[in-house]
Amino acid sequence: MLAAMFMALLDVFIVNVAAPTLGSDLNASGAQLQLVIAGYTVTYSVLLITGARLGDRMGHGRVHLAGLALFTAASLACGLAQGAGQLIGFRLVQGAGSALMIPQVLSLIQRTFTGEARVRALGAYSAVLAVGAAGGQLLGGVLVSADLFGMGWRPVFLVNVPVGVALLFIGRRVLPRGAATAAERTRPLDVPGLVLLGAAVSLFTVPLVLGQETDWPLWSWLSLAAAALLFALFCRYEARLARRGGAPLIAPRVLRSPGMALAVVRIMAVMAVNAGFLFTLTLHLQGGLGQGALRTGLTFAPTAAVFGVVGLTWSRWPAACQRALVPGGFTLSALALAGIGLALKGGEDGGAMVYGAYAGLGVGLALAYSPTLTRALATVRPEEAADASGLLATVTQLGQLLGVAVFGTLFLGRLESLGAPGAYTSAEALWVCLCALAGTAAVGAVSGLVRRRR
Repeated sequence: MLAAMFMALLDVFIVNVAAPTLGSDLNASGAQLQLVIAGYTVTYSVLLITGARLGDRMGHGRVHLAGLALFTAASLACGLAQGAGQLIGFRLVQGAGSALMIPQVLSLIQRTFTGEARVRALGAYSAVLAVGAAGGQLLGGVLVSADLFGMGWRPVFLVNVPVGVALLFIGRRVLPRGAATAAERTRPLDVPGLVLLGAAVSLFTVPLVLGQETDWPLWSWLSLAAAALLFALFCRYEARLARRGGAPLIAPRVLRSPGMALAVVRIMAVMAVNAGFLFTLTLHLQGGLGQGALRTGLTFAPTAAVFGVVGLTWSRWPAACQRALVPGGFTLSALALAGIGLALKGGEDGGAMVYGAYAGLGVGLALAYSPTLTRALATVRPEEAADASGLLATVTQLGQLLGVAVFGTLFLGRLESLGAPGAYTSAEALWVCLCALAGTAAVGAVSGLVRRRR
């Protein structure tokens, strides 16, 4: 399941590196190219909570395999697409397949493991989440640079097919495919809540993804306002449904679980910082310094590798420092981001020393994310695992969208105000952006100081 999750996460980032080649080959307009990249993310975000609930009703293993089959078939169709319109449609289907696959991972971890075994499983989950982000850009650079069999960008999608087929064969043999209880199988799906939440998330994510490309027109702001209104209506409807004894899409008692609200804030902050850093530094390295796709991907290797190691080992660190891990991780992330900004501010590549800051950022993000996720899920009952996993998976995705949209807009806007792009002006824009990212990490560090009074 983690291998399937890794493959799905790669597809969020791998297309970014292939975008120039893809646009040239398919004669795609700027808007079409943006939709190729964004379509996957939009359907993925909208359908995550629904995918979690379907797993509860139909069996997490069964729904995971259905999502994997859909994702694999859509990957084949993407690799064979003959036009931008076809590719956009198949990317939407890919996102739907991921939305069925990904929530089942956390749900099955909750139901299958306990105690220290669960901590290790969640550590592996966190490691895959980070390595998938950096690995997507690295693998995309390798595949595009290799130009296998003269196929250009197509191997970026076709590489999923043999992996997906192998995982389907293995998954059918080892994954449980039944629902846990008869009560879960008969639990209503809450269609009105699904429609309200889906509309709210759609209206929220579409302008975030396309706003920068279209220079933030009036419709994007109206869409964000409508999303806030629909989300408020969704919360009110869910609360009333719970009071009447119904089965809301997200059980209010999950949100009231100790530490869950704080975990939502922290996970969104970590994901926004991670995605904003990856996106803006990629723009600087390729656009400002003129580095190739492969070298840019390798730049993120220290961050991803250290994140993976720390995510798997933090629970074995001394008990005396466990309470300080999350705020300490955010603080270390802020310091590392400031260090990276200072090293690159002059328009150079920062030399060998900057890689120490990249590794420090990996440590900080891992300490901020992995303990937060583990402790939040520890307070959720197994029968509520689907609701919790869908909620946290959606928060993770929305955090990434916020990071790219907010910090990407800040970087590109600053670059435009400085004049024609070049190594120095790009470095100045990156410096401003990394300071903002460091500030976001600092907010994460102090977020736990605000406690609800009883």
